[in-house]
Amino acid sequence: MKRLSLFVAAAALAMIVWSPSVSAAMEEKTIKGEVIDMKCHKGKGHEGCATRCVRGGEAAGIKVGDEVYMIVGDYTNEKNAKLVEFVAKDVEATGEIGEADGHKTINVTAIKLAGM
Repeated sequence: MKRLSLFVAAAALAMIVWSPSVSAAMEEKTIKGEVIDMKCHKGKGHEGCATRCVRGGEAAGIKVGDEVYMIVGDYTNEKNAKLVEFVAKDVEATGEIGEADGHKTINVTAIKLAGM
């Protein structure tokens, strides 16, 4: 009986993990917006402060209209070393869109200045 219960629980967990709604939450997308620091939600007009914050390891994001996508993944390694040059600039970023702790996220796989 215990084995059957364990099997049913494992099967239910597998169905939840592999359900289309969970998989659909992580989609590859390209977004266009301004790179900002997440602490103050500032970028243009506050380039020095925003750059110091991002260079110091504060979370960075991409502001797209009224939405902000927190940047996660490899581009945040080494205190955002790959992002510093993009702070307070308009960019096109490609990556997996998701959500964590109530924030929209993007796991950036490629980023470039907008219009380049």
